[in-house]
Amino acid sequence: MITRLELVLLPEEAADQGKQLQQASSKLGVPAETIRAVRIVKRSIDARGRQVKIRMLADVYVDENPPVEKKPEDSFQFSREVSKAKTALIVGFGPAGMFAALKLIEAGIKPIVIERGKAVRERRRDLAAISKAGEVNPDSNYCFGEGGAGTYSDGKLYTRSNKRGDINRILDILVMHGADPDIKVNAHPHIGTNKLPQIVEAIRHTILNAGGEIHFNTRLSDILVDNGAVKGIRTTDVEDGSEKEFISENLILATGHSARDIYELLQRKNIKVEAKPFALGVRVEHPQEIIDTVQYHCDTRGNFLPPASYSLTYQHEGNRGVYSFCMCPGGIIAPAATAPGEIVVNGWSPSKRNNPFANSGMVVSIGFKDYEKYAQKGELAALQYQREVEQKAFAAGKGMLKAPAQRLIDFVTGKTSNTLPESSYHPGTTSVDLQNVLPSEVAAALKGAFKAFGKTMKPYYTNEAILLATESRTSSPVRIPRDPETLQHPQVKGLYPCAEGAGYAGGIVSAAMDGERCAGQIAG
Repeated sequence: MITRLELVLLPEEAADQGKQLQQASSKLGVPAETIRAVRIVKRSIDARGRQVKIRMLADVYVDENPPVEKKPEDSFQFSREVSKAKTALIVGFGPAGMFAALKLIEAGIKPIVIERGKAVRERRRDLAAISKAGEVNPDSNYCFGEGGAGTYSDGKLYTRSNKRGDINRILDILVMHGADPDIKVNAHPHIGTNKLPQIVEAIRHTILNAGGEIHFNTRLSDILVDNGAVKGIRTTDVEDGSEKEFISENLILATGHSARDIYELLQRKNIKVEAKPFALGVRVEHPQEIIDTVQYHCDTRGNFLPPASYSLTYQHEGNRGVYSFCMCPGGIIAPAATAPGEIVVNGWSPSKRNNPFANSGMVVSIGFKDYEKYAQKGELAALQYQREVEQKAFAAGKGMLKAPAQRLIDFVTGKTSNTLPESSYHPGTTSVDLQNVLPSEVAAALKGAFKAFGKTMKPYYTNEAILLATESRTSSPVRIPRDPETLQHPQVKGLYPCAEGAGYAGGIVSAAMDGERCAGQIAG
Protein backbone atom coordinates (compact mmCIF):
# COMPACT_ATOMS: atom_id res chain seq x y z
CA MET A 1 0.00 0.00 0.00
CA ILE A 2 1.22 3.48 -0.88
CA THR A 3 -0.25 6.42 1.01
CA ARG A 4 0.55 10.09 0.59
CA LEU A 5 0.19 12.07 3.80
CA GLU A 6 1.47 15.19 5.50
CA LEU A 7 3.97 14.98 8.33
CA VAL A 8 4.29 17.98 10.64
CA LEU A 9 7.31 17.95 12.93
CA LEU A 10 9.56 20.23 14.91
CA PRO A 11 12.73 21.16 12.97
CA GLU A 12 14.98 18.82 14.96
CA GLU A 13 12.43 15.99 14.58
CA ALA A 14 12.04 16.56 10.84
CA ALA A 15 15.76 15.86 10.42
CA ASP A 16 15.34 12.48 12.14
CA GLN A 17 14.11 9.65 9.86
CA GLY A 18 13.05 7.72 12.94
CA LYS A 19 10.69 10.51 13.96
CA GLN A 20 9.29 10.65 10.42
CA LEU A 21 8.63 6.92 10.55
CA GLN A 22 7.06 7.19 14.00
CA GLN A 23 4.58 9.89 12.94
CA ALA A 24 3.71 8.07 9.72
CA SER A 25 3.02 4.93 11.72
CA SER A 26 0.79 6.83 14.14
CA LYS A 27 -1.18 8.61 11.42
CA LEU A 28 -1.78 5.46 9.41
CA GLY A 29 -2.44 3.29 12.46
CA VAL A 30 0.00 0.60 11.33
CA PRO A 31 3.04 -0.89 13.06
CA ALA A 32 6.27 0.94 12.24
CA GLU A 33 7.92 -2.32 11.15
CA THR A 34 5.40 -2.65 8.28
CA ILE A 35 6.56 0.63 6.75
CA ARG A 36 9.26 -0.11 4.18
CA ALA A 37 10.05 3.52 3.27
CA VAL A 38 9.03 7.14 3.81
CA ARG A 39 9.88 9.27 0.79
CA ILE A 40 9.61 13.04 1.14
CA VAL A 41 7.93 14.66 -1.87
CA LYS A 42 7.78 18.29 -0.69
CA ARG A 43 9.24 20.12 2.31
CA SER A 44 8.42 23.59 3.63
CA ILE A 45 8.83 25.71 6.76
CA ASP A 46 5.67 26.81 8.58
CA ALA A 47 6.50 29.79 10.82
CA ARG A 48 2.95 31.08 11.22
CA GLY A 49 2.63 29.97 14.84
CA ARG A 50 4.81 30.67 17.85
CA GLN A 51 6.46 27.30 17.34
CA VAL A 52 8.10 26.80 13.92
CA LYS A 53 7.19 23.50 12.26
CA ILE A 54 8.41 21.63 9.18
CA ARG A 55 5.66 20.39 6.88
CA MET A 56 6.52 17.43 4.67
CA LEU A 57 4.39 15.74 2.05
CA ALA A 58 5.48 12.11 2.03
CA ASP A 59 4.77 8.86 0.21
CA VAL A 60 4.62 6.06 2.77
CA TYR A 61 5.13 2.47 1.60
CA VAL A 62 3.39 -0.11 3.81
CA ASP A 63 4.20 -3.78 3.16
CA GLU A 64 5.55 -2.70 -0.20
CA ASN A 65 9.02 -1.81 -1.43
CA PRO A 66 9.40 1.58 -3.10
CA PRO A 67 10.33 1.55 -6.79
CA VAL A 68 13.92 2.16 -7.76
CA GLU A 69 14.21 5.87 -8.39
CA LYS A 70 14.81 6.70 -12.02
CA LYS A 71 18.02 8.57 -12.76
CA PRO A 72 17.37 11.99 -14.33
CA GLU A 73 19.65 11.23 -17.28
CA ASP A 74 17.45 8.27 -18.24
CA SER A 75 14.68 10.71 -19.20
CA PHE A 76 16.62 12.77 -21.74
CA GLN A 77 18.30 12.34 -25.11
CA PHE A 78 21.23 14.68 -24.82
CA SER A 79 23.71 12.19 -26.25
CA ARG A 80 22.34 12.55 -29.79
CA GLU A 81 24.97 13.42 -32.39
CA VAL A 82 23.99 16.73 -34.02
CA SER A 83 27.31 18.06 -35.32
CA LYS A 84 26.16 17.71 -38.96
CA ALA A 85 22.46 18.37 -38.41
CA LYS A 86 20.31 21.36 -39.30
CA THR A 87 21.33 24.40 -37.20
CA ALA A 88 19.61 27.01 -35.07
CA LEU A 89 21.29 30.08 -33.58
CA ILE A 90 21.04 31.08 -29.93
CA VAL A 91 22.33 34.44 -28.74
CA GLY A 92 22.93 34.38 -24.99
CA PHE A 93 24.08 31.50 -22.80
CA GLY A 94 22.11 32.14 -19.66
CA PRO A 95 19.36 29.76 -18.44
CA ALA A 96 17.18 30.37 -21.50
CA GLY A 97 20.03 29.82 -23.96
CA MET A 98 21.36 26.73 -22.16
CA PHE A 99 18.01 24.98 -21.93
CA ALA A 100 17.07 25.98 -25.48
CA ALA A 101 20.30 24.35 -26.67
CA LEU A 102 19.55 21.13 -24.77
CA LYS A 103 16.02 21.01 -26.17
CA LEU A 104 17.32 21.48 -29.73
CA ILE A 105 19.75 18.60 -29.26
CA GLU A 106 16.90 16.32 -28.17
CA ALA A 107 15.11 17.31 -31.39
CA GLY A 108 18.16 16.47 -33.51
CA ILE A 109 19.03 20.12 -34.25
CA LYS A 110 22.52 21.55 -33.83
CA PRO A 111 22.61 24.60 -31.54
CA ILE A 112 25.15 27.31 -32.31
CA VAL A 113 25.42 29.51 -29.23
CA ILE A 114 26.85 33.03 -29.26
CA GLU A 115 27.85 34.51 -25.88
CA ARG A 116 29.46 37.91 -25.48
CA GLY A 117 30.97 37.04 -22.09
CA LYS A 118 33.57 34.55 -20.95
CA ALA A 119 33.36 30.96 -19.77
CA VAL A 120 32.28 30.71 -16.17
CA ARG A 121 35.69 30.26 -14.52
CA GLU A 122 37.41 32.97 -16.59
CA ARG A 123 34.53 35.25 -15.71
CA ARG A 124 35.58 35.19 -12.05
CA ARG A 125 38.60 37.38 -12.75
CA ASP A 126 36.35 40.08 -14.17
CA LEU A 127 34.07 39.88 -11.13
CA ALA A 128 37.11 40.26 -8.86
CA ALA A 129 38.17 43.36 -10.81
CA ILE A 130 34.72 44.86 -10.26
CA SER A 131 34.85 44.40 -6.48
CA LYS A 132 38.52 45.23 -5.91
CA ALA A 133 39.29 47.88 -8.51
CA GLY A 134 35.87 49.19 -9.56
CA GLU A 135 36.56 48.13 -13.16
CA VAL A 136 33.55 46.95 -15.18
CA ASN A 137 34.11 44.85 -18.29
CA PRO A 138 30.98 45.61 -20.40
CA ASP A 139 31.07 42.11 -21.90
CA SER A 140 31.94 40.00 -18.86
CA ASN A 141 30.40 40.87 -15.49
CA TYR A 142 27.65 39.73 -13.10
CA CYS A 143 25.08 39.82 -15.92
CA PHE A 144 27.06 38.73 -18.99
CA GLY A 145 28.98 35.50 -19.43
CA GLU A 146 28.43 31.76 -19.28
CA GLY A 147 25.34 30.98 -17.22
CA GLY A 148 24.06 34.55 -17.38
CA ALA A 149 23.08 36.62 -14.35
CA GLY A 150 21.84 33.56 -12.45
CA THR A 151 25.27 31.93 -12.12
CA TYR A 152 26.66 34.52 -9.74
CA SER A 153 23.33 35.66 -8.38
CA ASP A 154 22.52 32.73 -6.21
CA GLY A 155 20.49 30.20 -8.18
CA LYS A 156 17.04 30.67 -6.68
CA LEU A 157 14.72 28.23 -8.42
CA TYR A 158 11.32 29.13 -7.02
CA THR A 159 8.75 30.08 -9.65
CA ARG A 160 4.99 30.41 -9.96
CA SER A 161 5.16 29.83 -13.72
CA ASN A 162 3.52 26.40 -13.59
CA LYS A 163 1.71 26.85 -16.90
CA ARG A 164 4.79 27.80 -18.93
CA GLY A 165 6.43 24.41 -18.92
CA ASP A 166 7.50 21.42 -16.91
CA ILE A 167 9.22 22.68 -13.75
CA ASN A 168 10.22 19.16 -12.70
CA ARG A 169 11.97 18.64 -16.04
CA ILE A 170 14.10 21.75 -15.43
CA LEU A 171 14.97 20.57 -11.92
CA ASP A 172 15.79 17.07 -13.18
CA ILE A 173 18.20 18.47 -15.75
CA LEU A 174 19.92 20.55 -13.06
CA VAL A 175 20.20 17.47 -10.82
CA MET A 176 21.58 15.48 -13.75
CA HIS A 177 24.31 18.11 -14.06
CA GLY A 178 25.26 18.16 -10.40
CA ALA A 179 22.63 20.02 -8.37
CA ASP A 180 21.55 18.65 -4.99
CA PRO A 181 18.43 16.42 -5.45
CA ASP A 182 16.84 18.34 -2.56
CA ILE A 183 15.92 21.07 -5.06
CA LYS A 184 13.13 18.72 -6.17
CA VAL A 185 11.75 18.57 -2.62
CA ASN A 186 12.22 21.99 -1.03
CA ALA A 187 9.35 24.45 -1.46
CA HIS A 188 11.82 27.26 -2.25
CA PRO A 189 14.76 25.47 -3.89
CA HIS A 190 18.13 27.15 -4.05
CA ILE A 191 21.49 25.99 -5.39
CA GLY A 192 24.03 28.60 -4.26
CA THR A 193 26.57 30.69 -6.13
CA ASN A 194 29.43 28.49 -4.92
CA LYS A 195 27.92 25.43 -6.64
CA LEU A 196 26.43 26.89 -9.81
CA PRO A 197 29.66 27.25 -11.84
CA GLN A 198 30.24 23.48 -11.87
CA ILE A 199 26.65 22.85 -12.95
CA VAL A 200 26.90 25.42 -15.74
CA GLU A 201 30.16 23.86 -16.94
CA ALA A 202 28.56 20.41 -16.96
CA ILE A 203 25.70 21.69 -19.14
CA ARG A 204 28.23 23.21 -21.51
CA HIS A 205 30.02 19.86 -21.84
CA THR A 206 26.73 18.10 -22.56
CA ILE A 207 26.06 20.50 -25.42
CA LEU A 208 29.58 20.25 -26.86
CA ASN A 209 29.70 16.46 -26.53
CA ALA A 210 26.56 16.21 -28.65
CA GLY A 211 28.14 18.31 -31.41
CA GLY A 212 26.76 21.74 -30.53
CA GLU A 213 28.88 24.87 -30.77
CA ILE A 214 29.45 27.59 -28.15
CA HIS A 215 31.34 30.76 -29.03
CA PHE A 216 32.43 32.88 -26.06
CA ASN A 217 33.75 36.46 -26.28
CA THR A 218 31.49 36.90 -29.30
CA ARG A 219 29.09 39.83 -29.44
CA LEU A 220 26.05 40.05 -31.72
CA SER A 221 26.53 43.07 -34.00
CA ASP A 222 23.78 42.56 -36.59
CA ILE A 223 20.81 40.38 -37.44
CA LEU A 224 20.70 39.48 -41.13
CA VAL A 225 17.15 39.78 -42.43
CA ASP A 226 15.93 39.24 -45.99
CA ASN A 227 12.31 39.60 -47.11
CA GLY A 228 11.10 39.65 -43.52
CA ALA A 229 12.92 36.47 -42.46
CA VAL A 230 16.09 35.72 -40.51
CA LYS A 231 19.03 34.61 -42.65
CA GLY A 232 21.73 34.70 -39.99
CA ILE A 233 23.74 37.01 -37.77
CA ARG A 234 26.95 38.98 -37.85
CA THR A 235 29.20 38.91 -34.79
CA THR A 236 32.23 40.77 -33.47
CA ASP A 237 35.03 39.12 -31.54
CA VAL A 238 35.28 40.97 -28.21
CA GLU A 239 39.07 40.58 -28.03
CA ASP A 240 40.32 41.28 -31.56
CA GLY A 241 37.36 42.98 -33.22
CA SER A 242 37.15 40.52 -36.11
CA GLU A 243 33.75 39.90 -37.67
CA LYS A 244 32.07 36.64 -38.63
CA GLU A 245 28.74 35.55 -40.06
CA PHE A 246 26.65 32.58 -38.93
CA ILE A 247 23.90 31.44 -41.29
CA SER A 248 20.62 29.95 -40.10
CA GLU A 249 16.92 30.60 -40.58
CA ASN A 250 16.18 30.36 -36.87
CA LEU A 251 17.45 32.67 -34.15
CA ILE A 252 16.58 32.52 -30.44
CA LEU A 253 17.35 35.89 -28.88
CA ALA A 254 18.03 35.13 -25.20
CA THR A 255 20.29 38.04 -24.28
CA GLY A 256 18.96 38.85 -20.79
CA HIS A 257 17.47 42.01 -19.29
CA SER A 258 20.68 44.09 -19.40
CA ALA A 259 21.74 43.82 -23.06
CA ARG A 260 20.85 47.41 -23.90
CA ASP A 261 22.82 47.37 -27.13
CA ILE A 262 20.50 44.64 -28.47
CA TYR A 263 17.43 46.81 -27.93
CA GLU A 264 19.23 49.67 -29.67
CA LEU A 265 20.20 47.38 -32.55
CA LEU A 266 16.60 46.29 -33.03
CA GLN A 267 15.40 49.89 -32.91
CA ARG A 268 17.95 50.92 -35.57
CA LYS A 269 16.78 48.08 -37.81
CA ASN A 270 13.12 49.09 -37.32
CA ILE A 271 12.39 45.74 -35.68
CA LYS A 272 9.69 46.62 -33.21
CA VAL A 273 10.37 46.82 -29.48
CA GLU A 274 8.07 48.17 -26.77
CA ALA A 275 8.60 50.07 -23.53
CA LYS A 276 7.17 48.19 -20.56
CA PRO A 277 6.67 48.76 -16.84
CA PHE A 278 9.45 47.56 -14.57
CA ALA A 279 10.59 48.19 -10.98
CA LEU A 280 13.41 50.13 -9.35
CA GLY A 281 14.53 50.83 -5.81
CA VAL A 282 17.23 49.89 -3.32
CA ARG A 283 18.75 46.82 -1.71
CA VAL A 284 18.13 46.67 2.02
CA GLU A 285 20.49 44.73 4.29
CA HIS A 286 19.89 43.67 7.90
CA PRO A 287 21.91 41.56 10.30
CA GLN A 288 20.55 38.06 9.66
CA GLU A 289 19.79 37.56 13.34
CA ILE A 290 17.18 40.33 13.19
CA ILE A 291 15.30 38.58 10.40
CA ASP A 292 15.61 35.24 12.22
CA THR A 293 14.15 36.78 15.37
CA VAL A 294 11.20 38.28 13.50
CA GLN A 295 10.36 35.28 11.35
CA TYR A 296 11.02 32.44 13.79
CA HIS A 297 9.72 34.19 16.96
CA CYS A 298 12.86 33.31 18.88
CA ASP A 299 15.94 34.89 20.40
CA THR A 300 18.35 32.52 18.66
CA ARG A 301 17.77 30.42 15.54
CA GLY A 302 18.34 26.71 16.14
CA ASN A 303 20.74 24.54 14.15
CA PHE A 304 17.90 22.74 12.37
CA LEU A 305 16.45 25.86 10.74
CA PRO A 306 17.98 27.69 7.78
CA PRO A 307 18.50 31.46 7.92
CA ALA A 308 15.08 33.08 7.64
CA SER A 309 13.80 34.93 4.61
CA TYR A 310 10.84 37.23 4.06
CA SER A 311 8.45 38.41 1.36
CA LEU A 312 6.89 41.86 1.73
CA THR A 313 4.44 43.91 -0.31
CA TYR A 314 2.92 47.36 0.12
CA GLN A 315 0.51 49.49 -1.87
CA HIS A 316 1.44 53.18 -1.91
CA GLU A 317 -0.76 56.12 -2.83
CA GLY A 318 -1.99 56.05 -6.39
CA ASN A 319 -1.90 52.26 -6.46
CA ARG A 320 1.91 52.12 -6.78
CA GLY A 321 3.28 48.76 -5.68
CA VAL A 322 6.34 48.20 -3.51
CA TYR A 323 7.69 44.69 -2.99
CA SER A 324 10.72 42.71 -1.87
CA PHE A 325 12.69 41.07 -4.65
CA CYS A 326 15.39 38.37 -4.75
CA MET A 327 15.62 38.01 -0.96
CA CYS A 328 19.01 36.55 0.05
CA PRO A 329 19.25 35.15 3.59
CA GLY A 330 22.83 34.76 4.75
CA GLY A 331 23.80 36.61 1.59
CA ILE A 332 26.06 39.18 -0.01
CA ILE A 333 25.29 42.33 -2.01
CA ALA A 334 27.06 42.31 -5.38
CA PRO A 335 28.03 45.09 -7.82
CA ALA A 336 26.00 44.21 -10.92
CA ALA A 337 26.77 47.14 -13.26
CA THR A 338 27.22 46.27 -16.93
CA ALA A 339 28.95 49.48 -18.02
CA PRO A 340 31.34 52.01 -16.49
CA GLY A 341 29.75 54.99 -14.76
CA GLU A 342 26.73 53.28 -13.23
CA ILE A 343 25.83 51.65 -9.91
CA VAL A 344 23.64 48.55 -9.91
CA VAL A 345 23.34 46.27 -6.88
CA ASN A 346 22.07 42.72 -6.66
CA GLY A 347 22.23 39.94 -4.09
CA TRP A 348 23.33 36.31 -3.82
CA SER A 349 23.82 33.60 -1.22
CA PRO A 350 26.17 30.61 -1.00
CA SER A 351 24.55 27.20 -0.69
CA LYS A 352 24.78 27.22 3.13
CA ARG A 353 23.53 30.81 3.38
CA ASN A 354 25.95 31.30 6.22
CA ASN A 355 26.93 34.96 5.90
CA PRO A 356 25.94 37.30 8.77
CA PHE A 357 23.66 39.52 6.68
CA ALA A 358 20.25 39.22 5.02
CA ASN A 359 19.60 41.38 1.97
CA SER A 360 16.72 41.94 -0.40
CA GLY A 361 15.77 44.23 -3.20
CA MET A 362 12.98 46.59 -2.19
CA VAL A 363 11.57 47.98 -5.40
CA VAL A 364 8.82 50.26 -6.63
CA SER A 365 6.71 49.73 -9.74
CA ILE A 366 7.53 52.18 -12.54
CA GLY A 367 4.90 52.88 -15.18
CA PHE A 368 4.56 54.72 -18.46
CA LYS A 369 3.80 58.11 -16.86
CA ASP A 370 7.04 58.01 -14.90
CA TYR A 371 9.23 58.13 -17.98
CA GLU A 372 7.18 60.45 -20.19
CA LYS A 373 10.00 63.01 -20.12
CA TYR A 374 12.16 60.57 -22.08
CA ALA A 375 9.63 60.35 -24.91
CA GLN A 376 12.29 61.38 -27.42
CA LYS A 377 13.86 57.96 -26.84
CA GLY A 378 10.72 56.34 -28.21
CA GLU A 379 10.26 52.76 -27.09
CA LEU A 380 13.53 52.91 -25.15
CA ALA A 381 12.20 55.64 -22.81
CA ALA A 382 11.99 53.29 -19.81
CA LEU A 383 15.52 52.10 -20.47
CA GLN A 384 16.76 55.71 -20.40
CA TYR A 385 14.93 56.32 -17.11
CA GLN A 386 16.69 53.27 -15.64
CA ARG A 387 20.08 54.26 -17.02
CA GLU A 388 20.00 57.82 -15.67
CA VAL A 389 19.13 56.69 -12.14
CA GLU A 390 22.08 54.26 -12.21
CA GLN A 391 24.41 56.99 -13.45
CA LYS A 392 23.18 59.39 -10.77
CA ALA A 393 23.92 56.75 -8.14
CA PHE A 394 27.46 56.36 -9.50
CA ALA A 395 28.07 60.11 -9.22
CA ALA A 396 26.70 60.14 -5.67
CA GLY A 397 28.88 57.19 -4.65
CA LYS A 398 31.97 59.14 -5.75
CA GLY A 399 33.69 56.49 -7.83
CA MET A 400 35.24 53.03 -7.47
CA LEU A 401 31.72 51.58 -7.60
CA LYS A 402 31.00 52.74 -4.05
CA ALA A 403 27.25 52.60 -3.56
CA PRO A 404 25.32 55.59 -2.18
CA ALA A 405 23.85 54.36 1.08
CA GLN A 406 21.84 55.41 4.14
CA ARG A 407 20.56 53.86 7.33
CA LEU A 408 16.92 52.78 7.02
CA ILE A 409 15.30 55.08 9.61
CA ASP A 410 17.53 57.95 8.54
CA PHE A 411 16.21 57.56 5.00
CA VAL A 412 12.59 57.62 6.15
CA THR A 413 13.14 60.68 8.35
CA GLY A 414 15.28 62.53 5.82
CA LYS A 415 18.55 62.52 7.76
CA THR A 416 21.94 61.86 6.16
CA SER A 417 23.59 59.10 8.19
CA ASN A 418 26.64 60.21 10.17
CA THR A 419 28.01 56.67 10.02
CA LEU A 420 27.04 53.58 8.07
CA PRO A 421 26.82 50.03 9.44
CA GLU A 422 29.06 47.27 8.14
CA SER A 423 27.86 45.90 4.82
CA SER A 424 28.59 42.86 2.68
CA TYR A 425 28.97 45.10 -0.40
CA HIS A 426 32.72 44.80 -1.06
CA PRO A 427 33.37 47.95 -3.14
CA GLY A 428 32.18 50.01 -0.17
CA THR A 429 29.52 52.62 0.53
CA THR A 430 29.23 56.40 0.66
CA SER A 431 26.80 58.11 3.04
CA VAL A 432 24.28 60.23 1.13
CA ASP A 433 20.64 61.23 1.40
CA LEU A 434 19.06 58.76 -1.04
CA GLN A 435 16.20 61.21 -1.53
CA ASN A 436 18.65 63.06 -3.77
CA VAL A 437 19.55 59.95 -5.78
CA LEU A 438 16.24 58.17 -6.31
CA PRO A 439 13.37 59.56 -8.37
CA SER A 440 10.88 61.34 -6.08
CA GLU A 441 8.13 58.82 -6.81
CA VAL A 442 10.42 55.94 -5.81
CA ALA A 443 11.67 57.60 -2.62
CA ALA A 444 8.14 58.49 -1.46
CA ALA A 445 6.83 54.97 -2.03
CA LEU A 446 9.81 53.37 -0.26
CA LYS A 447 9.38 55.63 2.78
CA GLY A 448 5.72 54.65 3.05
CA ALA A 449 6.60 50.98 2.67
CA PHE A 450 9.33 50.95 5.32
CA LYS A 451 7.01 52.62 7.83
CA ALA A 452 4.33 50.01 7.10
CA PHE A 453 6.78 47.10 7.37
CA GLY A 454 7.90 48.48 10.73
CA LYS A 455 4.36 48.02 12.05
CA THR A 456 4.05 44.40 10.92
CA MET A 457 7.70 43.41 11.54
CA LYS A 458 8.82 45.83 14.25
CA PRO A 459 12.52 44.90 14.45
CA TYR A 460 12.73 45.30 10.64
CA TYR A 461 12.41 49.08 11.03
CA THR A 462 15.85 49.82 12.43
CA ASN A 463 18.93 51.92 11.81
CA GLU A 464 20.97 48.73 11.98
CA ALA A 465 19.67 48.20 8.42
CA ILE A 466 21.37 49.88 5.47
CA LEU A 467 19.92 50.85 2.09
CA LEU A 468 22.09 50.78 -1.05
CA ALA A 469 21.11 52.24 -4.43
CA THR A 470 20.24 51.14 -7.01
CA GLU A 471 18.37 47.88 -7.38
CA SER A 472 17.25 48.47 -10.94
CA ARG A 473 17.61 45.25 -12.95
CA THR A 474 14.58 43.41 -11.59
CA SER A 475 13.25 42.93 -15.10
CA SER A 476 13.69 44.35 -18.56
CA PRO A 477 12.29 47.85 -19.21
CA VAL A 478 11.75 46.72 -22.82
CA ARG A 479 9.61 44.00 -24.36
CA ILE A 480 10.33 42.46 -27.75
CA PRO A 481 6.93 41.46 -29.14
CA ARG A 482 6.20 37.96 -30.37
CA ASP A 483 3.23 35.99 -31.61
CA PRO A 484 1.71 34.09 -28.66
CA GLU A 485 1.30 30.95 -30.74
CA THR A 486 4.45 30.74 -32.85
CA LEU A 487 6.66 32.77 -30.43
CA GLN A 488 8.18 34.54 -33.43
CA HIS A 489 8.53 38.27 -33.82
CA PRO A 490 5.54 39.55 -35.84
CA GLN A 491 7.81 41.32 -38.33
CA VAL A 492 10.62 38.79 -38.71
CA LYS A 493 10.03 35.13 -39.42
CA GLY A 494 12.49 32.89 -37.58
CA LEU A 495 13.28 35.44 -34.84
CA TYR A 496 12.29 34.11 -31.41
CA PRO A 497 12.50 36.77 -28.65
CA CYS A 498 13.05 34.78 -25.49
CA ALA A 499 12.91 34.95 -21.69
CA GLU A 500 13.84 37.88 -19.46
CA GLY A 501 15.50 40.03 -22.09
CA ALA A 502 12.39 39.92 -24.24
CA GLY A 503 10.02 40.46 -21.31
CA TYR A 504 8.61 36.91 -21.05
CA ALA A 505 10.23 35.44 -17.94
CA GLY A 506 11.63 36.34 -14.55
CA GLY A 507 14.16 34.05 -12.91
CA ILE A 508 16.16 30.95 -13.73
CA VAL A 509 13.35 28.39 -14.00
CA SER A 510 10.90 30.52 -15.96
CA ALA A 511 13.70 31.61 -18.32
CA ALA A 512 14.77 27.99 -18.81
CA MET A 513 11.21 26.95 -19.60
CA ASP A 514 10.82 29.82 -22.08
CA GLY A 515 14.06 28.77 -23.78
CA GLU A 516 12.66 25.27 -24.14
CA ARG A 517 9.39 26.62 -25.55
CA CYS A 518 11.20 28.62 -28.24
CA ALA A 519 13.36 25.63 -29.13
CA GLY A 520 10.24 23.48 -29.28
CA GLN A 521 8.71 25.82 -31.84
CA ILE A 522 11.80 25.49 -34.03
CA ALA A 523 11.71 21.71 -33.69
CA GLY A 524 8.07 21.71 -34.77
